[in-house]
Amino acid sequence: MNPSPLSRILYVEDEEHIRAVAQIALEEVGGFTVALAGSGQEGVEKARTFLPDLILLDVMMPGMDGIATLRALKELPATSGIPVIFLTAKVQPKEVDAYRKLGALGVLSKPFDPMTLPDELRTIWKQSPFSMTTGS
Repeated sequence: MNPSPLSRILYVEDEEHIRAVAQIALEEVGGFTVALAGSGQEGVEKARTFLPDLILLDVMMPGMDGIATLRALKELPATSGIPVIFLTAKVQPKEVDAYRKLGALGVLSKPFDPMTLPDELRTIWKQSPFSMTTGS
């Protein structure tokens, strides 16, 4: 069997310029199919229709923050099994531990390097149970 590929990513981020940089990095450098959302609520709605392999999620957003968004995603049958990686400036050890306890697959820090972001996501993905549909 082959590993489950990572190809569809939903990025939820309230800052438009950060979304734009990440989209270019993920599509042009990483070769991913990307959907974008500018808020937690929009992210939950898009996740239900886009059905990504992975959700890249900001923590600090007005209204529905990343933690509330993750909780909302976990409550919906259509999105409860989609893995989430936080991309955030809030990466103190206590914070990272809290994100993992909430069910985050991983945490990447901002600012991020657009040239390495796709490989960082693939590394986390390959080490996760979501890619373990094989013996490799």
